[in-house]
Amino acid sequence: MNKKVDLVKIFKALSSEKRYHLFKMLYEWYKSSGCTDLESSFDEGIEKCFSKACCCMDLSRSTISYHFKELHNAGLITYTRNGRCFICKINLEAVEAVRKFLK
Repeated sequence: MNKKVDLVKIFKALSSEKRYHLFKMLYEWYKSSGCTDLESSFDEGIEKCFSKACCCMDLSRSTISYHFKELHNAGLITYTRNGRCFICKINLEAVEAVRKFLK
């Protein structure tokens, strides 16, 4: 991702409690995948099915879709469609930009 990270968009997206929890869940999935070195893992991210997020959050597909779109627009995640399943990846450059800002 060479796109400039926009911290205002990121914080606005995370100001929604549901989006915050969704992003946190996705990030925890990423961390539990065994990858802990953010700098060397920018291209890997996580791959989890969109429908799994629906089950874990107990929200409708349309609501999850809206929150995914907002996280995507903020640059926190990328996603692609694989049939009926959405594959989501964390944008680790955005995570690192937030970390640097908070230091």
